[in-house]
Amino acid sequence: MQDFERLSRAFKVWYGVAIEQREHAIRGWNWGKAEFTKAELAFNVQNRPAFEIPYSEISNTNLAGKNEVAVEFALPADEKANGHIEGSTKNRGRKAAAGPDELVEMRFYIPGTALKKEKAEGDGAKKEGSEEEGEEEAEEQNAANLFYETLMDKAEIGDVAGDTFATFLDVLHLTPRGRFDIDMYEASFRLRGKTYDYKIQYSSIKKFFLLPKNDEMHTLIVLGLDPPLRQGQTRYPFLVMQLKLDEEVSIELNMTEELLRERYKDKLEPRYEEPIHQVITKIFRGLSGKKVIMPSKDFVSHHGHSGVKCSIKANEGLLYFLDKSLMFVPKPATYVQIENISVVTMSRVGGAISASRTFDITVSLKGGLGEHQFSNINREEQQPLEEFFKAKNIRIKNEMVDDSAALIKAALENDDLSTDEDVRPDRGSADEDEESVDEDFHADSDSDVAEEYDSAHESSGSGSGSDAEMDDPDEDDAVDDEMDEEEEERPKKKSKVGK
Repeated sequence: MQDFERLSRAFKVWYGVAIEQREHAIRGWNWGKAEFTKAELAFNVQNRPAFEIPYSEISNTNLAGKNEVAVEFALPADEKANGHIEGSTKNRGRKAAAGPDELVEMRFYIPGTALKKEKAEGDGAKKEGSEEEGEEEAEEQNAANLFYETLMDKAEIGDVAGDTFATFLDVLHLTPRGRFDIDMYEASFRLRGKTYDYKIQYSSIKKFFLLPKNDEMHTLIVLGLDPPLRQGQTRYPFLVMQLKLDEEVSIELNMTEELLRERYKDKLEPRYEEPIHQVITKIFRGLSGKKVIMPSKDFVSHHGHSGVKCSIKANEGLLYFLDKSLMFVPKPATYVQIENISVVTMSRVGGAISASRTFDITVSLKGGLGEHQFSNINREEQQPLEEFFKAKNIRIKNEMVDDSAALIKAALENDDLSTDEDVRPDRGSADEDEESVDEDFHADSDSDVAEEYDSAHESSGSGSGSDAEMDDPDEDDAVDDEMDEEEEERPKKKSKVGK
């Protein structure tokens, strides 16, 4: 206590600041009241501070539910994703999972409603019937929404320094799924959605892809991000946008001619009037300085497209072959550098029907770093794929050749229908029966076969007797004249059929 008094006097004398003595909440309760101060968010329990969060440590905040707000914390810029300091050799040889645990997100449950105070219009002007100047109006609002908006304002998450250079509304994103408005600033861009908002620095863009889809109606813009986007516990290292090829847009950049001439000369134009995917690509390239990567000219699919339809596990997508890498989109977006590929294995997986129509490729990485399997590729794409891999000097292991030889050999061994002589006994299923059975059958049924199937059968002869024998059981006490008439009529009908 004596040290506190001495320290308090020293601060007051030297700095003119009074030290406030406060007791902290140590009960461990997880419910309390949030207070927004000048530089930090304080969480109080029974009017005692439990913890404080500096606004500078908050990277993003989102409405995670009707009454829930998620607060994401920024990772240190000089650390990797697992918490190790860049370039440090202290933990070399250890597994990546051995990094220290780090708090990356906190969620606040805020039920009920709250009053949002807004100043009345008119600076210092009196309202009619009121004596106070600058009177405040109270508006009832969802408490979670009010907390979210206040934190966005205090932590300066939504506001970005400077004016917006360009804005694109309602752009469809496949990863993460949803529609976002894109606000582009000088050093960063912002994605504004119904639930989530993101602010991304241009320096975080490591790769930029422009990939046309096979439907010839859409194109994909893919941004590789490091650090990746976070949505709860899910990380998105790639941002995938889908845009229509025939959608035209006219836009003027919101920047002065001096700024455009001095900083973005030969990078940006003051006005754009062309398809939206080209406009977004050119503005991103001008502001971020990243090279746009497009599909390789060394690969064209069987149907003349840049991408091959395939799947990773149960997720269907398109696999693109670039000059230095392979790219699968949209989900899960997978990037494979060609220089890291050890061998590509082509194999046939599945039943006899599906195996003849599709095949799989397994891309094995050097140094035992794992593999990527792309399934259900159309059989027609085998030759274009082999030509591309050979052009890139990638070793190919074709397991389908052995499978095809085995299937052909098995088919030849089991083929009993190669000649017409084999067909006849097989149709009757009597080629392996005893001769006595065949003789009995033909002896009793010669006339029947002749009547039923021989178009040249005459109306008189041995056939009349057989017909009579077949009809006697069904026509008891029949007159001989009627039998004769039937015998004369039946051959006529059969002769008509024969004709």
